Amino acid sequence: MRYLRATLVATAAFAFLANTALAEPKTNLLHQWATGSDAQAIAKLGEMFEAKGGKWQQTSIAGHTANTLAKLRADVIAGNAPPAVQLKGPEIAEWNKTGMTADLDDLAKAENWEKVVAPELLPVMKPSGKWVAAPMNIHRINWIWASPKVMQAAGVTEVPKTWAEFNAACDKIVATGKICISHSTADWTDSTVFEVVLYGQDLDLYRKAFVEGNVDAMRSDGMVKAFEQFRIMTSKYMDSGMNGRDWDSMSALVGRGEAAFHIMGDWTIGLLTAAGFKEGTDYVCAQAPTDWGKPGFILNSDSVVFFQQKDPDYVEGQKLLASTILSPEFQTVFNQAKGSIPARLDVDLSKGFNPCQQKSQKDLQASIEAGTLVRSMAHNMTIPQKVRGAIMDTITEFVATPDMSAKDAANAMADAAEAQE
Repeated sequence: MRYLRATLVATAAFAFLANTALAEPKTNLLHQWATGSDAQAIAKLGEMFEAKGGKWQQTSIAGHTANTLAKLRADVIAGNAPPAVQLKGPEIAEWNKTGMTADLDDLAKAENWEKVVAPELLPVMKPSGKWVAAPMNIHRINWIWASPKVMQAAGVTEVPKTWAEFNAACDKIVATGKICISHSTADWTDSTVFEVVLYGQDLDLYRKAFVEGNVDAMRSDGMVKAFEQFRIMTSKYMDSGMNGRDWDSMSALVGRGEAAFHIMGDWTIGLLTAAGFKEGTDYVCAQAPTDWGKPGFILNSDSVVFFQQKDPDYVEGQKLLASTILSPEFQTVFNQAKGSIPARLDVDLSKGFNPCQQKSQKDLQASIEAGTLVRSMAHNMTIPQKVRGAIMDTITEFVATPDMSAKDAANAMADAAEAQE
């Protein structure tokens, strides 16, 4: 009996080791990077995952975060939680509360993530103290991309630093027959520009309204002022083509010298580079206008969160994928393609990175020191998705309704957000 028991134990142990040894890492990443530089950047991840012996599969959902979340919920309800999902901000914390996320602590400890990842990202990747997600990058939202040729022809000597300077420059540019602001209207693009305006006008109000979700702040005179500035921009400085323009073609208008300015995150670098435009010649980058005169940084970060799996192949794939994402090699290749900067602080940007990316890394540190670093509402890094969606719907309604007053828009935003609480 003792011999039989020992034999059974040995057999079970051998079977466990054999299954572990035979596990072939695979993944199926659910994400929303379906087009443009985003799709090119995610392709880099797939290539590196396969180069390390993994079997790559992806499910891309066009559109924004709400579409990805709808697919994720459907899969979870069906009992088929995906092994890896592109999520960020509060959504990581919300899914972590379900108890369904995987524990990456052993891998994180072995690879020393705690000491190399930007401190600002740690609470997001570790919402309850354990690693459940891997950050891919740090994006900056408050960029303004400018055409030196268009500015020079209009007599604008430098990229505007305040909103008053911006309006004065746009008046000169429109007078020459050029578009001042290249834009494509959609909820996320409209909200991106609007949050840059609000942040640049009133940093404290931005924090209260878009980070804390305070509805009284949304009704304030400061919010009305931001909508007033936004109305000037949509009615005077954006062209009618914004209603049918693809979002990933906006930067080309600047690169070709058809528009002066483009307000958008740094994934624009990937688009400009892919189109063959050169920094310093075809375009220049600068911090979007602020009226408070300090270095500023609106932060967005893409990340992948992992869900518990029973299939040992997917479990091994999660380890390989997370390790690949946080490797210096991937952080370099991915961010060079994406236009963002690495989530790791130990990656050297002096070679192979765009000058705007190098500036972004310096400005991030300067913003931290100045106390002006904030996370992005428009890109799902602050308030819950349902509140964010209500705010974004109001902003796009304002763009689509020329006779909607700034005060009505501020009240409508507060009402919509309050209804979701």
